Amino acid sequence: MLRWPWAKHNSEVKPAEPTPEERPARDWIDELSDEERDEVIEKVAKTVVKRGMETPAILFLEMHKPVSFFASQSLVVVSPFAGPFIGMDNVQVASKLMEKRENVERLIQRIEELAVARDIELKAAKRRAREEKAGETS
Repeated sequence: MLRWPWAKHNSEVKPAEPTPEERPARDWIDELSDEERDEVIEKVAKTVVKRGMETPAILFLEMHKPVSFFASQSLVVVSPFAGPFIGMDNVQVASKLMEKRENVERLIQRIEELAVARDIELKAAKRRAREEKAGETS
């Protein structure tokens, strides 16, 4: 077989990474990996704390923790209606995350941790500002 030096052989060509639209859809029976679970929990917790909604979110999650499995299954039922608006993959990830109570507890704990860290940072910033103001007036 004749090979041209400037032509790439098929074995040398690497396939491109599929885009999110090209990737196969997540199957409803696929479990979330620990990395995916932690990534979703972190993203949700940061969003809640950034908006200052940690108290209502924790209250809501604590109240609905006993029915989290039923909530996850209701997401499966409403997925044909919710999927076009928020994405089918997001519905499936949320359903899998809520399926286990320990994931809801992890989310609550992470929200609490981020809220405490934010409060410590705010108090330190206020203390620094007070000290700078006291230093200027002296």
